[in-house]
Amino acid sequence: MTLPPGPRWPAAVQTVAFLAFQERFARMLVRRYGAAYTIRIHPGPRTIATISAPEQIRQVFGGSPRDFHAGEGNQVLRPVMGDHSVLLTDEDEHMRARKLLMPAFNGASLRSYRGLVETLAKEEVDRWHDGQRLVTHDRMNALTLEVILQVVFGVTDARTLGALRPRIRRMVEIGPVMFVGWIFPRLRSYGPWRRYFDNQAAVDRLMYAEIAARREVSDLATRTDVLSRLLQAGGDGDLPPLTDEELRDQLVTLLLAGHETTASALSWTLYELGANPDVQEEALRAADAGDDEFVEACLKEGMRRHPVIDSVVRRLTTPQRVGPWDLPAGTVVSPSIAGAHFTPANFPEPSRFRPRRFLDDDIAAHTWLPFGGGVRRCIGAGFSLMEGTVVLKEILTRYRVTVDTEEVSTVRNITHVPKGKAVVTLHAR
Repeated sequence: MTLPPGPRWPAAVQTVAFLAFQERFARMLVRRYGAAYTIRIHPGPRTIATISAPEQIRQVFGGSPRDFHAGEGNQVLRPVMGDHSVLLTDEDEHMRARKLLMPAFNGASLRSYRGLVETLAKEEVDRWHDGQRLVTHDRMNALTLEVILQVVFGVTDARTLGALRPRIRRMVEIGPVMFVGWIFPRLRSYGPWRRYFDNQAAVDRLMYAEIAARREVSDLATRTDVLSRLLQAGGDGDLPPLTDEELRDQLVTLLLAGHETTASALSWTLYELGANPDVQEEALRAADAGDDEFVEACLKEGMRRHPVIDSVVRRLTTPQRVGPWDLPAGTVVSPSIAGAHFTPANFPEPSRFRPRRFLDDDIAAHTWLPFGGGVRRCIGAGFSLMEGTVVLKEILTRYRVTVDTEEVSTVRNITHVPKGKAVVTLHAR
């Protein structure tokens, strides 16, 4: 068996480098070993082979779900997302969950959510004013959280919203130190880790109460939020309905996977529009004309230029040959989103913000990967793009933006976010 090259440091040292210096560590590995490399990190230690060539990524995404286990590769998320999360299950259990979730994210469902997303976006932008220096990442986090609470969870009661907002904000605050508590269970009885999981337990109580109350409403069949749709899913054939525990796990997964990821994508896109006035002028015209395609292309290019998640993972249950590598069973193979997005053969002038590439160029398969790929492609991809397009249109029809500082990326909550929070200045149109 062969693996891509990698550092020979002890696994404990590699784990610290991965958690505390993720971006710098990855850049060093690419410089030293190239687009494919191997690291070993705890718990385990796990052997992770990173790849970024489209053909190799195609092999992984196109492989049998029985041979490439995404759920096993994501096990570090289990303490928060739960045993039943669609991100953490494999094979038959995963396919059942996916079949039950998918109708809530199909085209007709997305169209039914759009009106409320538009209302929430308008309410947010109504609070802004000409000349304001907008801390974009903070405001986008607040807005996407509101979308999760009202459109996904279906919570509209002011008292319940008031109880959930601060606790969910604390729940999504997952820095490298807090993340260690996910990896090593013994830490959860101490200090910040204990407070984090106590807060999570409080969120769970609120969510279970909401699920129980929703089951009793008389108008469930007419409600259009995601939770109400999921409560009505299954119950016929081979698809038993979701239990309360399964509903909780899927809702938390949607929260953690769809909150700061969309907020960061929006923040980066607004920053790039401010830094590229010519592109912004075209975006302003598109927003005025109701041209969703170009506005969405701006969002897609923001996601390409600034990947919110570095990579996806699959744990091999059998030996597999991926490209020139013969990988043993148990290896975690990791298609690199960042690597694919910045390969010039995939995207000419990869450092340039050029949304038109998504309208005029032929984007090859397995090169644009913000939502992963294959049978594990993110269920919420369409929702995220709809939400982001609606929010950008609301902003751009009312303001143009400028930037006066250069923004860089940092890791927060296991996602890559703008270190300076993507501050822009608003100019009323």
